[in-house]
Amino acid sequence: MKKIAILGSTGSIGTQTLEIVRHNKDLQVVCLSAGSNIDLLEKQILEFSPKLVCVGEEEKAKELSKRVKHLPVRVVAGMEGLIECGTYKEVELVVTAIVGMIGIRPTIEAIKAKKDIALANKETLVTAGHIIMPLVKEKNISLLPVDSEHSAIFQALQGGKKEELKKLILTASGGPFRGKSWGELRGIQPEDALQHPNWSMGQKITIDSSTMVNKGLEVMEAHWLFDVEYDKIQVVIQPQSIIHSMVEYVDGGVIAQLGTPDMKLPIQYALYYPERRHLPGDRLDFYELGQITFEKPDLDTFPALRLAYESGKKGGSLPTVYNAANEMAVRLFLNKEIGYLDIIESIEYAIKMHTFMEEPSLEDILKTEQETYQCLFEKWRKKEG
Repeated sequence: MKKIAILGSTGSIGTQTLEIVRHNKDLQVVCLSAGSNIDLLEKQILEFSPKLVCVGEEEKAKELSKRVKHLPVRVVAGMEGLIECGTYKEVELVVTAIVGMIGIRPTIEAIKAKKDIALANKETLVTAGHIIMPLVKEKNISLLPVDSEHSAIFQALQGGKKEELKKLILTASGGPFRGKSWGELRGIQPEDALQHPNWSMGQKITIDSSTMVNKGLEVMEAHWLFDVEYDKIQVVIQPQSIIHSMVEYVDGGVIAQLGTPDMKLPIQYALYYPERRHLPGDRLDFYELGQITFEKPDLDTFPALRLAYESGKKGGSLPTVYNAANEMAVRLFLNKEIGYLDIIESIEYAIKMHTFMEEPSLEDILKTEQETYQCLFEKWRKKEG
């Protein structure tokens, strides 16, 4: 019986992880956490009987506590509650499915407590990879990728040695606006950007996919996760989302991981690695598929990918600025307070205004996040004025 905690259990990755638990009797959910969706969290408590749950909002936590007072579960709140879930004594593996930089501290504390990590929170490595990866090595725990692209690379790397690696090839669908020009994106509304052609994901990551910020974050994450320089990480557009990523070796051989666009595969692979087991769902039919096509990324229309490479190569505090600026801009865009192209303008502006730090501490990272939010808040407030 493997005992797990799911941080972010009401989101897309969290709910799909629980689907896997339903089909596997040797997984036990010990801890769950959610931001504010206590209606769904209450249903999860009734079905999976966790011992500890955390709610981000204090008042919502109090309300949930009253609802489940007849059950043997303890309800905690806020960051301290998240950390308690991630470090709970019985837990063996923590699924970090929280969106945003809020996932950094609980992930670090879980690693310190020697918990294996199934990582779905890419911001953790993007902003704090220089802190996380040495800690993973020191504590001798497993850090297993859940993102479909990084899981694909992780699987493909089983076919060779690190010193035989030539490059990593991250695939991207191109999102809903593939083939459009910069000018054609000017009037895009949130409802347009939320129509992903292949994947069903949360709002934030769907918007990020449309701007290719998500792929930029994945490039930075891959750099830390696989200890590969940026010049050896290539992005290729693969519109059918059938090849999830590839690895090229020094002899010219390329190993790719293929499958239907279903996040449950990489989630289950992380939960059971190195074992593979049956997963219900559709299978690839190559006769029906017919073809798989490739394109070069359009960096003129989607400059977020270029900005990600530039920020990642310079390193230090810049990836935090890139990530935090995007988080704030996406939030403003979804609220229809700024336009679609203002997301990229926000990232460029925040990077320009930032005072660079070479080796930021965790405190520096969190401070940079808040300073970036404030920088953009003031920028757009002035523009409105």
